[in-house]
Amino acid sequence: MTSILAIAALLAAQPADDAAIDARVADVLSKTPLIDGHNDLPYALHHAAEGSVADIAADTPYMTDLARMREGRVGAQMWSVYIPAGTTGDEAVRTTIEQIDLVDRMVAAYPAELGWAHDTSELLHVFASGRIASMAGIEGGHQIGGNLAALRQFKRLGAIYMTLTHSKTTGWADSATDEARHGGLSDFGRTVIAEMNRVGMLVDLSHVTAEAMHDALDVTAAPVIFSHSSARGVTDHVRNVPDDVLTRLPANGGVVMVTFVPQFVNAEVGAWGEAREAEMERLEALYPQIDGEPNEEGRAAYMAWMEANPAPKAQLTDVADHIDHVARVAGHDHVGIGGDLDGISSTVEGLDSVDDYPALFAELARRGWSDENLAKLAGGNLLRVMIEAEAAAAAMAATPAALDKPPIAD
Repeated sequence: MTSILAIAALLAAQPADDAAIDARVADVLSKTPLIDGHNDLPYALHHAAEGSVADIAADTPYMTDLARMREGRVGAQMWSVYIPAGTTGDEAVRTTIEQIDLVDRMVAAYPAELGWAHDTSELLHVFASGRIASMAGIEGGHQIGGNLAALRQFKRLGAIYMTLTHSKTTGWADSATDEARHGGLSDFGRTVIAEMNRVGMLVDLSHVTAEAMHDALDVTAAPVIFSHSSARGVTDHVRNVPDDVLTRLPANGGVVMVTFVPQFVNAEVGAWGEAREAEMERLEALYPQIDGEPNEEGRAAYMAWMEANPAPKAQLTDVADHIDHVARVAGHDHVGIGGDLDGISSTVEGLDSVDDYPALFAELARRGWSDENLAKLAGGNLLRVMIEAEAAAAAMAATPAALDKPPIAD
């Protein structure tokens, strides 16, 4: 009888415990802006709305809209101004400007909800006004077209960071998902890092090889970020951050903004994806297309494979495991959030859209995270990085701008 009464008491207390945790999370996120490092809504709008600013107030088909951002307690968003890695040279510069313009028009269309933030003080001012601070992030070094003038002007237009590569190796930095040609960074790549430091643009090491991560840490004068990466010590994926890089972050001051990409946070999802790709290649060779149309036998065989091999699902707890790992290896001062929502084709169960962030913080609170460390995760760590990068730029104010060398192949 005693054990039954104890179990009943435990079950009765559970809702109260959840309510207390939810109240803690709400209090933390009311005081510290939740800063997400990466959201691809601008590129989703570029495709679906042909570059126009569609209605993003509520009930959109995207993972992001303003109503759900409010529900998710988002305080600041780094909007990705992504362009495909195959777009290079002058076209890359032009297309990047178009994407920054789309963010600019999106912010202008919702002045009561959004406000531009070009630095830390503007971010805090917009957050204090009750709006969501908006910043732009360049998602690949190919977007400057080998031109440091473009880099400087992107910063003036609102680009708070630049990811050194996307999916392809550039003329000066190695991508984790392409052939490495530089052993990390080239000499020009080191010049790019120095110029980013000089103008106060955050160096983003998501997408690059581990060697490029180490090269950047060797030369940067400011803390780095990983705008949307997870931990290789939990899921062995090339896009994740290895532990030997995590152990260098305390000396650098940088932050890994853990992402919600299913295959990055769950090994079973990643293995299933690789098996699916291999099966698609096998079927394409076995059943060639006819007049550019899929072969019906091949399509039937593919559907049969999919039915026999249902896709596994990553869970919110997987993301929490990655956050815990980064905090354990690098420290609680070096972890943040970078969901990559609207840039992924499938989602983590429990983190399907921007309204789900509080659930992740609640999970960490249940694991014993203090309010102080939850605030660091939400945005405190990223704010510190921004302040330190701005201080580094101020110290380099008298340094002349780096002169452009002959065009660098992208």
